[in-house]
Amino acid sequence: MDRRSFLLGTSTFALSQLLFGCGGNKQTQLKVQLLKGSIPGQVVNQFQKGLQQQVQLKFAPVERIQDLFQQLQSWQQKPKASDEQGWSRFIPFRQGQKTTEADLVTLGDYWLKAAIEQKLIQPLQEVQGNQLKQWSSLDERWKKLVTRNDQGDLDTQGKVWGAPYRWGSTVIIYNRDKLQKLGWTPKDWSDLWRDGMQQRISLLNQPREVIGLVLKKLGKSYNTDNLDQVPDLEKELQTLNQQVKFYSSNHYLEPLIMEDTWLAVGWSSDVFPVLGRYPQLAAVIPQSGTAMWADLWVRPAGIPAGITKGTLSDQWIDFCWQPSTAKQISVLTKSNSPISTNITASDIQEPLWSLLESDVYDGLRLRNVFDKSEFLLPLPPSAIKQYESLFAKIKV
Repeated sequence: MDRRSFLLGTSTFALSQLLFGCGGNKQTQLKVQLLKGSIPGQVVNQFQKGLQQQVQLKFAPVERIQDLFQQLQSWQQKPKASDEQGWSRFIPFRQGQKTTEADLVTLGDYWLKAAIEQKLIQPLQEVQGNQLKQWSSLDERWKKLVTRNDQGDLDTQGKVWGAPYRWGSTVIIYNRDKLQKLGWTPKDWSDLWRDGMQQRISLLNQPREVIGLVLKKLGKSYNTDNLDQVPDLEKELQTLNQQVKFYSSNHYLEPLIMEDTWLAVGWSSDVFPVLGRYPQLAAVIPQSGTAMWADLWVRPAGIPAGITKGTLSDQWIDFCWQPSTAKQISVLTKSNSPISTNITASDIQEPLWSLLESDVYDGLRLRNVFDKSEFLLPLPPSAIKQYESLFAKIKV
């Protein structure tokens, strides 16, 4: 699942200055490959200033989660000679030079099962371990999300495979002027079926997201594993498809800004940054619940977790979980934190605060979202085939 390719992150330039750091080759290093825009540069600077030793930080931003996942694959599987050209189209680091592995990498929760199954990453700690000092400050739902067995499935007796540092959700973004002329503004998924919206909507080009929102409208779970048991699902999808102008996971905001479409379904990390720049746009989190995503720190397989390196990686994760750091990440990247933060209206642009102050939220802390929304959890191969087949069928 390729989410958040249309990324409008903050502090990217500042972060790029920390790619190589300073000091000699013998200096201790912490190498991190992270999703572009997901960590502000000043956060990295503050971390370095607080270290007790001289450390060379190498933080390399990467455009897409998919690229980071494929980078993890390339470290574990040496490509055949015939594959080199193909890999270089997707992995910018492989163009003419050997890639240096990272100590930590950003990965989305959706990719976690595949990374574990393919042995691309190693556990951060055993559940009973105490390397991550701030682990206890996480809500149980976050702990459950990243505690898995060796097959990548949720398991309370498993190991901790990732450290969530920010999260977001799937939202509805719309042109407020156009919809007010129709006499309504969207509140929930059911509004996508309203009269007057034919060929005015763009949806993500993702089976789990599109079929999932229809399931939510019908009072079902995003993680339904047998679609045949959901009455009227295909009929609802066919009706929704008549409202859709196009499906795209990368370019759904530009047509909305150009007023070629009036409403889109997208990821909050794409949507929130544009709200302050385009006052004609507004966003809402559907009242019946939505899909959630999380950005995680993971440790690539084969990276020695020695005393120095392991401690540095853990220190960085714990630093991201400190309330003051979590607040900066939330405010500057326009996302939410798994850690409780004291964010006020003065910290956030008005359009974003208005959204987060809706009845779905209690400040920036989840209330009804935690109750009604869901992560896209792993499904059996048979279920995945059902989703893909039905999605292809309704788009014809």
